[in-house]
Amino acid sequence: MFVVMCNAPPDQAETIARTLVEEHLAACVNVVPAVTSYYFWEGALQRDAEAALWIKVPKEKMEALSQRIREIHPYHTVEILALPVDVERSDPAYVAWVRRLA
Repeated sequence: MFVVMCNAPPDQAETIARTLVEEHLAACVNVVPAVTSYYFWEGALQRDAEAALWIKVPKEKMEALSQRIREIHPYHTVEILALPVDVERSDPAYVAWVRRLA
């Protein structure tokens, strides 16, 4: 199981989240609005308003999820950071729910 972090433009974050859940690629996506990101892009410091997506996905769906995010996300370089979940220390009912729903 993974938690995937992915930032998106605020006006598109909910559509991305809904698509991933409706297509059963993710069990749950939390949309955290009003994230300010600072980063270098093409040699210049950037500051952008974004929304953060925290996506819960079973291991078996990780590749399909990543591919789908790249298809529907507007950024040229998409942030897809897959953080492994220690399922042995996590709530077993929640882990089972993620695996069942996605």
